[in-house]
Amino acid sequence: MSSADFFFVLENLVVKDFKIRYRNMSLGIVWSLLNPLVMMGVLVLVFTLVFPDRSRHAFPVFILCGLVPFNFFTIAWSSGMSCVVENAGMVKRVPLPRILLPLASVLSNCVHMFIQIGLLLAFDLAFGFGVNRYWTWLPVVWLFEVLFVTGVVLASCALDVYVRDLRYVVDSIIRVIFWMVPIFYTVENIPIRYRGAYEFNPIAA
Repeated sequence: MSSADFFFVLENLVVKDFKIRYRNMSLGIVWSLLNPLVMMGVLVLVFTLVFPDRSRHAFPVFILCGLVPFNFFTIAWSSGMSCVVENAGMVKRVPLPRILLPLASVLSNCVHMFIQIGLLLAFDLAFGFGVNRYWTWLPVVWLFEVLFVTGVVLASCALDVYVRDLRYVVDSIIRVIFWMVPIFYTVENIPIRYRGAYEFNPIAA
């Protein structure tokens, strides 16, 4: 397969994954915005009303800054992990590089990530922050996360072919790491004695 054919197939797989995700849903792509908004609303409600000591200006923006990259990581990982098994028919019938399937899964989730970044920017502007020089680091930060997620997906989708229980393990891991990343708390809240171990968590970064 030539490089032109490779990228042509990859582009079509990305489009297919993106379209299939919201097929037959009345709200369609709007779910990309509603999911982080609902979670943000719950966390803001809990940590501003139930725990009022956490009440602060622009707490929704703080929450979204953590939710957007976390959502991308978890959804890309869970969907990419099962991409080979779910496309078993294609894998058996069509002679194509298997690496295209996990790559397409990650890249299709990048589209949702960009939509949610737009949501984050809207909240950022609504709370009067605006765009500053730190936003120029966003492409670099996202590139590292996309590369990291791609590596995790490549490893896990290969294992999932042989160990079908892996998806349940990943679901449990995702629930655990939600509390191990600074979404609704800051890194400064981590006790000093645990700070070194905490820094080994690549998702926390």
